[in-house]
Amino acid sequence: MSTPPVSDVVRATCDRLGLLEAGAPVVALVSGGADSVAMLRLLASGASGWTGPLSVLHVNHLLRGEESEGDADSVVELCGHLGVECEVVRVDVAEYAAEEGLNLEDAGRRVRYRLAEQALDAACVSAGVSPTRGRIAVAHTRDDRAETFLMRAITGAGAGGLASIRYSRGRIVRPLLDCDRADLRSYLEELGQPWREDASNSDTSRLRALVRHEILPVAERVNPAFRETLARSLDLLAADDALLSRMASDFARDFAEVAVGSEVAFDREWMLTLERTMSRRVVRSAIFSAFPEASRIESAHIEALVDGLGDDDFARDLPDGLRAWTEYGRLVVSQAVTEPAVVAPSLLSLPGTADLGRAGRITAEEVDPDHFSGTSDSVVIDAGDLTRLAVGAPIEGDRMRPLGMDGTRKLSDLLIDAKVPRRFRPATPVVRDGERIVWLAGVRMSEEYRVVPDTARAVRLTWERPDAAYEDNA
Repeated sequence: MSTPPVSDVVRATCDRLGLLEAGAPVVALVSGGADSVAMLRLLASGASGWTGPLSVLHVNHLLRGEESEGDADSVVELCGHLGVECEVVRVDVAEYAAEEGLNLEDAGRRVRYRLAEQALDAACVSAGVSPTRGRIAVAHTRDDRAETFLMRAITGAGAGGLASIRYSRGRIVRPLLDCDRADLRSYLEELGQPWREDASNSDTSRLRALVRHEILPVAERVNPAFRETLARSLDLLAADDALLSRMASDFARDFAEVAVGSEVAFDREWMLTLERTMSRRVVRSAIFSAFPEASRIESAHIEALVDGLGDDDFARDLPDGLRAWTEYGRLVVSQAVTEPAVVAPSLLSLPGTADLGRAGRITAEEVDPDHFSGTSDSVVIDAGDLTRLAVGAPIEGDRMRPLGMDGTRKLSDLLIDAKVPRRFRPATPVVRDGERIVWLAGVRMSEEYRVVPDTARAVRLTWERPDAAYEDNA
């Protein structure tokens, strides 16, 4: 059976999966190698079936000196020949990798995709098209898919990793994923189109090159159709993984509270109702929703977090500046905080406002004693002839008579009963009248300052918490 032309394969892939939308901009990542050059020629000629604004982004990683400059020059020359807009960006990827603690491959990928997202946003604005319709085209092939599967099988991966490279992810599409690398090179040779070769692709001390030149050929000797049959298996694995991922995302939405870039908190009771397989996926889904740049979180870390769901005293440092711990009914993963917030001591005039620094602020305003209501964050006190109060942090041994009670209780016990996490207790304001405590903000006011029928002067005290994350957890 003859192999169909690559243009037909690409058109079938794009049509079957709806990878490209007619009229919407496409930014093609072109390195100058055979695969990306073939992709550019196919897109520019309309052979993929897509027509619309096309532009090229070439990122020079500054890793190979004159060779890197030669790659950039070849891409610029080809784009000029095709009449395609081209942008070349030079980034010192080695320096970026060192600053971020990344390997060169991960650093280069982050840089390329970040710049591509920016370029696509600009292209969509220029075309007057919603940014959601634009696409970033990447030239991964069926060979890349097989190589990635074998690499992950060797180094270890779950089902999601073994599903290998996907046809699309967000705005990123891979229209060549059903094409073989050899067929793309034949296509370029027929056009008389040269391409650049990266010498590192032949360095078998690197795992991908070893798989490409030594392991994959063995598999193909056993089964000449290995790449084709593997691709079908990966499609099935990817479909199963996608279903489980959607289920995990739904569970994460119900069982975890996510503050992007700040914190994710899991409901331990609900999480423990899940099978471990699903629990792992839910933890991974929520963490990467909260911290999308946390590239060094590995399966061992996820396993540890799942174990931690059942441990009341769990605490662990994680890569990428994260820390996890359990508190009350929650497992929290957050950016590591070196200095916890504390209440900045302040005087509170009645009426007036006390700035408590990172602990927020407390305001005081006079109200009608006969018409009031309160919450844990806003109470009304009998102010009598008070002109000002003091606000500070809880002190060891502090006691007060809580509203509705006869005896006194330690503030530390009240904070525990109210399930205020230990890390937030130094940032919980205590309002004092001399030696007497008027209000443990967010928890309970004092019985001694409650409004009674003959109260002549009432003042509302309101704590404006420093951020939503504190309010949700206190």
